[in-house]
Amino acid sequence: MTAVEDIIEGGKSARLRPAGGGLKPAQQPAGPFEVATEAREPTARDALVTGLLVIYPAFAAVAAIIAGLFLAGAGRI
Repeated sequence: MTAVEDIIEGGKSARLRPAGGGLKPAQQPAGPFEVATEAREPTARDALVTGLLVIYPAFAAVAAIIAGLFLAGAGRI
């Protein structure tokens, strides 16, 4: 029978290190966003942007369905 030591090059078994053993924390945060140091109150601009991000895709989906039905010939009703 072949031993594990004979299979691995050099006859020595591999030594595994624990995960995260030699890692240093990043000096700067990843991404283009800055961490807010203090919480701020939501503004009307925040509400408008959130509303557009939620409502616009819903209207676009409905318009795409209507356009698809029209192009498929269901507009004869």
